[in-house]
Amino acid sequence: LIIKKGEKIAFVGSSGSGKTTLINILLRMFDPTKGEVLIDSVPIKNLEIKSYRKMYGVVTQESILFSDTIKNNIQYGADEDVPLEKIIEAAKIANAHEFISNLPGKYDRMLSSKATNLSGGQRQRICIARAILNNPEIIIFDEATSSLDTDSEQKVQAAIDKITENRTVLVIAHRLSTTLASDKIVVMDKGEVLDIGTNDYLLKNCQRYQELYNLQFNVKKENERNI
Repeated sequence: LIIKKGEKIAFVGSSGSGKTTLINILLRMFDPTKGEVLIDSVPIKNLEIKSYRKMYGVVTQESILFSDTIKNNIQYGADEDVPLEKIIEAAKIANAHEFISNLPGKYDRMLSSKATNLSGGQRQRICIARAILNNPEIIIFDEATSSLDTDSEQKVQAAIDKITENRTVLVIAHRLSTTLASDKIVVMDKGEVLDIGTNDYLLKNCQRYQELYNLQFNVKKENERNI
């Protein structure tokens, strides 16, 4: 699997196919038992892990936020205290500044446990602001919109579209509709890469992708008929 700088790559496959495992290997949560991962021809195991991970911004399906201010949640993980101007800039890119500005206390607003005093879309946009605060070269979205309602998903997707310009982007998605604009789609099954290509290519050449595509879009049509 070769990923070029600036590409948007989507990983698809059923649960257990190896998508998240692949990302965890890339982030060095654990190392592969055989083979190796190279970045700019250098094995990542030879790189200092802290500085290596700074290359990445990660947004997961679960919005991990703490009982602290919005400002501190956005700058969580930074090496030093971040100027408010930089935090606001990240929030604007993540389409979060407007709703934060309308909250009592704004960026000093305290979040409740698991940030239940915010909507799902608001929580996710704060997580996106955190992920891009240090201007990472590579951004990973692991099912970042799958738990949101349609309206929230559109707002979060708009933020994603804005921050992925001129960056390398890796997207793990069950909803194929979120992958169609990718430069490449990687089809995985049972821990292996079955095929790589565009949506049109895979529909013609990859049986597993055809199955996933037909299953999702036929189900959607059936739901529309039931409504």
